[in-house]
Parts: sequence; C-alpha cells; structure tokens
Amino acid sequence: MAKKRLVMALGHDALGTNLPEQKAAVAKTAKLIADFIQDSWQVAIVHSNAPQVGMIHAAMNEFGKVHEGYTPAPMSVCSAMSQGYIGYDLQNGIRTELIKRGIYKPVSTILTQVTVDPYDESSYIPVKKIGRFMSAQEAKEEEEKGNYVTEVPGKGFCRIVAAPKPVAIVEIDAIKALLDADQIVIACGGGGIPVMEQGSTLKGASAVIEKDLASGLLAQEVDADVLMILTDVDEVALNYGSSDERGLTELSAKDADKYMEDGQFGSDTMAPKIQAALSFLRSGKDRAAVITSQNKAKEAMAGKSGTWIRP
Repeated sequence: MAKKRLVMALGHDALGTNLPEQKAAVAKTAKLIADFIQDSWQVAIVHSNAPQVGMIHAAMNEFGKVHEGYTPAPMSVCSAMSQGYIGYDLQNGIRTELIKRGIYKPVSTILTQVTVDPYDESSYIPVKKIGRFMSAQEAKEEEEKGNYVTEVPGKGFCRIVAAPKPVAIVEIDAIKALLDADQIVIACGGGGIPVMEQGSTLKGASAVIEKDLASGLLAQEVDADVLMILTDVDEVALNYGSSDERGLTELSAKDADKYMEDGQFGSDTMAPKIQAALSFLRSGKDRAAVITSQNKAKEAMAGKSGTWIRP
C-alpha cells in the first residue's frame, strides 16, 4: 500500500529564537516528526526563519560597520544561511530520533530557491516582520540605512521587508526524487530563498517569502495528502481574542473564503495559513489541511484537535 504524504510547516515554537533555544526546541520537534514517520507517513518539512534571518542580517550589518569596504549580505543570502544552519539542526535531530527507534532513513536539507514575480506589487511593499525588537534609536538608525521599520505596541520596533507570493520552487525535482525514494526532506526553509528570473540567471530578491504560502505550494507540487500547519494556537478561531471567541474544528473552503472576506483572520498571522490551505485543497482531489499547535499535532491528525479544512 502506498504511503500517505505529509507536508508539515513548523512555526516559531518548533525552533526557538536563538541557538540554545533552537537546540532544545528541535529535540522536541524531532520526536513529533519521528512519530509521523513511524506511523508510515512520508514527510516533507518546511520551517520558519523570521528570528534567525533577522539576526543573521543584523550580524552582517554590524560586521560591516567595523570592516571598511565590506559589502553587507543581501536578504537572499541571509535566507540561504538561515536554511543551512536551521536545516543542520533539524536533520541531525530527526536522524538521531529515528536511529533511537531503529529507523534508518536519510534526512536531507535542500537549499531551496523560490521564484517571485518582480511585477507583483507585494514585492515592493514591506509588511513582514523580521529580526529582534529594537529601541526607537535603533529603529531610526535602520531607517537611515534605507530599511523599513514598524512599531509593535508594547515591544518596540521591528524591521519589515517585502513578502512577495511564491511562484515556483526551483529545486522541486530534487525534492520529489528524495520523497519518492522514501527519504525525509527539509525544504523551502523560511519560505525559500526569494529569487527573480533574469534570462538564464536567478537573482536574489530583497524580501522574504511567507513560509505558509510556500508550504502550500510545496504540498501541491509533491502531491501531498495532508498539509499540516503548526502555529501557537490549538485551532483556528472566529472573533479571536474577544469575549465571544469561537474555535473551529472543521472548516469548509467556502466558509473559509467568507471568513477571509469578513476580515476574521489576521493578515500577518492566520490569513496566510488559510490561504495556503485553500490553494492546496483546490489544486487536486482528496486533499485536506489542518492547522493546530505543535503540542496538539498528533491529536489533530487523529481528528481530536485542531481545525481541519476540507473542500
């Protein structure tokens, strides 16, 4: 019997916000992923990178301050670096957990480029928060460098960059080949390295790609059965944060469209997850998506938690 295929999108909780936190968080995350592999799922993993790519970019800029003539690394290069070091921890954590269970499967991280449309207006509108929170003075210095910042109430200021929609996954054939060989793949880390096609060349874009939208695209391309998006809440809710908040265990595509139009989902929180689920569902038959927290992921797969979105 053919194995079912799962694309799992990991949220910030799965990785932490710094190196010590990441080591501890990945050990826990690896156990969850190994559980699904042990249950005979073929698994492709996508991870977030917002704190990490911001730290890398800031570190590169600080390095440039004390080394005359140094050219700061562009955002696309910082994204590639984040894929490397997060993937390194993830693949080793998963490999270790699998070996403990007597499962010997290769785990690979694919440095993944994702094309974006230079004519898409979202390529030029900074909306995605990255990096650590800053003071007002630090924010002013960032703006003087030509970067964009926004104030986050109660936390300070944060840098923001454009977040264009993903168009195509450059390394998709390699990802498919590994999955078809029943290997575990980590791909599209942080939404992928944003690139624009210029003839036969791929040029890095000064942006980040929404990880959830890239996860939905990957799930489409590898013909997954289930797209699981992990976040910091157990289920999708209407009127979130209000006195009449109502959790949803099931959500049809039609109702999801309506709630999106009504503005029920935060534009930089839940909305991209719903959009990713809908694009995945509508790209083929017998597909389903589930949104839940990492702690409830196993219960959600058993239909006992989370929000399942179906056609």
